[in-house]
Amino acid sequence: MDARTPPRPVTTPCIKVCVVDSDSGLCLGCHRTLNEIARWAAIDEAERQAIVAQLAARRDRIAPEKLGWV
Repeated sequence: MDARTPPRPVTTPCIKVCVVDSDSGLCLGCHRTLNEIARWAAIDEAERQAIVAQLAARRDRIAPEKLGWV
């Protein structure tokens, strides 16, 4: 990539619901930690994919009523 080529967009699980649950430490929207959110643009695609693979399982760490399921 040269200086004239724009960078590729960074893939992200963000859904613009940026509220961190104090009990689980996870974002209620994307289920990432604050540390993961802060580092997201700096980590490589392999690490991003590894985190994304864990996100669905993390929902169980958040009380259902906080997600609007109850």
